[in-house]
Amino acid sequence: MTVLSFDDKGVDVEYEGTEFRLDKDLIEDATEKAYPDVTDHEVLKIVEKNPTLSGEPRRVKDILH
Repeated sequence: MTVLSFDDKGVDVEYEGTEFRLDKDLIEDATEKAYPDVTDHEVLKIVEKNPTLSGEPRRVKDILH
């Protein structure tokens, strides 16, 4: 299971027992979108090759507020 923890500067990720950070700039480059408009599903796709997506995607700006 992958755990994503969002803040205004990026995302802390726990993936297969490994913890790492995805900075806001890296996420914006990977998605070609402004960080507040990126969805949790898009971040999960950066981390996992074929993620299991459930529920509606949520934008970072909605998660943080």
